[in-house]
Amino acid sequence: MKPKASRILVPALLFVAAVVVALNAWFAFRAVASLLESDYWVEHTWQTITQVERIMSSAKDAETGNRGYLITGDDDYLQPYYSATRDLPTEINQFQALTSDNPSQQHRITEMRAIVEQRLALLQQGIDLRRSGSTDTVRLLVLSGTGKAEMDHLRRIADDMESEENKLLALRMATAQSNSTRARYAVALASALDFLLIVLMFRYFTHERQLRIAAEVTGVRLAVAHAETEERAEEIRSLNATLEERITLRTAELETINRELEAFSYSVSHDLRAPLRTIDGFSLALEEDYATAVDETGRDYIHRVRKSVQRMGLLIDALLQLSRITRAESVREFFDISQLALSVASLLIEENPDRDITFNIEPNLQTSGDPKLLRIALENLLGNAVKFSSRMPTTVVDFGWDKEKKAWFVRDNGAGFDMFYADKLFTAFNRLHGDKDFKGSGIGLATVARVIHRHHGDIWADSVINHGATFWFTLG
Repeated sequence: MKPKASRILVPALLFVAAVVVALNAWFAFRAVASLLESDYWVEHTWQTITQVERIMSSAKDAETGNRGYLITGDDDYLQPYYSATRDLPTEINQFQALTSDNPSQQHRITEMRAIVEQRLALLQQGIDLRRSGSTDTVRLLVLSGTGKAEMDHLRRIADDMESEENKLLALRMATAQSNSTRARYAVALASALDFLLIVLMFRYFTHERQLRIAAEVTGVRLAVAHAETEERAEEIRSLNATLEERITLRTAELETINRELEAFSYSVSHDLRAPLRTIDGFSLALEEDYATAVDETGRDYIHRVRKSVQRMGLLIDALLQLSRITRAESVREFFDISQLALSVASLLIEENPDRDITFNIEPNLQTSGDPKLLRIALENLLGNAVKFSSRMPTTVVDFGWDKEKKAWFVRDNGAGFDMFYADKLFTAFNRLHGDKDFKGSGIGLATVARVIHRHHGDIWADSVINHGATFWFTLG
C-alpha cells in the first residue's frame, strides 16, 4: 500500500470504526430504551389495576363501617368509614391521573366518582339519622335495596376497568417480551459487530506492522542498491550525453532520407509522364491510322496497351497526389463541413448524370481542420460510396456526425466488403474488388488515411457484403 493511501485509509478506517461502534451503541440503547418503556407500561397497568382494587376496597370499608355503626351505634365501627371517605377522593384522582391517556377509562372514572359521592352521601345520611335516634328510619334505609344496587353498579364499573386494563396488560406484556427479545438480539448483534470490528482492526494493524517491517528491510536493501547505483551514475550520465547527440544525428538522417524518398517518388512519378504520353500517343496513332493493317488480334493488343498506359497514368496521378498530401503544410481553421460535403456531392451527381443518386448530408455541421485536405478525403470517401453503389438501382449515400461514436461517417448501400480484409483497406495498391468490377487505383483510401493522420485522427470501417459500408473518422 502506498504511504499516501495509507495515511488517508487509516483515519478513514478509524472513523468508520467509530461510526460503527456509535451505531451499535445507539441501536442497543434504543432497544434497551424500548424494553424499559415496555416495562414501564406493564408496571403502569399493574398500578392501575391495583388502584381499582384500592378504590373498591375503600368503598367496601366505608360500607362495612357504616353498617356496623348503624346496627350497633358504636363509633368505633366508623373508623374504616372515615378512612375510606378520606382516601377515596385521592384514590379516584390517582386512577384518573393514571388513565389520562385512556378516554374510556376517563368516562368510567367520572361515572364511578358520581356513584361513590352519591353512596357516601347516603351513608352519611344514615349516620346522621342514627345519631338523632331515628332508628326506624335508619332500619328502612338499611333494608332498602338502594345501597346494594349502587354497590353492584360500582362493581360492574370496576370490573370493566379491570377488564380493559387486563387487555392492555396482555398487549403490553407481549410488547415487553418482544422488546426484551429484540434488546437481547440487538445487544448480541452489537457485541458481535464490535468484536468483528476489533478483529478486523487487529488484523489490519498486524498487516500494517508487517508492512512496516518489510519496508524497513526494503529500505536497507534500497540503501545498498543506492550505493551501488551511485557508483554507476557517472557512467550513465556520460552515456546519456552521447545518446542525445546520437538521437539528434539519427533524427536528422531519417528526415533527410524521408525527404529524399519523397523527392524520388515525386521525380519518378513526374518523369514517367513523358514516356507514357509518348506510348499513349503512338498507340492511339496505331489504333486510328493502322487499324486496317492489322487483324482483330492486333487491334486488341493495341487496345490493351492503351488501356494499361492510361491505368498507369492514373496510378501516377494518385501517387503524385499522395506525395503532395505528405509534403503539404496543414493549416487548420473552423469551417462548415456540411457545405464542403454538399459541394463534393454536387460534382459527383454531375459526373454521373445517368444514375439515380441521393445524398443525405446532415446540415450545419462545424469542425476544425484543413479544408483543402479534407476536401480530398471527402472526394475519395464519397466517390468510393458512389462507385461501389453503381450496381444498385438507387444509390443512397449518408454523411453526418455519429454522437455515439463521436466521429464523422460516410455510409452507402453498395457492394460492401469482407471484414476479414479490413486491415488492408488503407494500404496503397491493396484493393478488395477486382478492376473488372470497379475501376480504381487502390490509392484513394490510403490518401484518406494520410489526410486523417495529418489531422491526428483515426479512421475505421464496418461492412457486410452486398449490404453497404460505413467509414468513420475523427479529426483529433
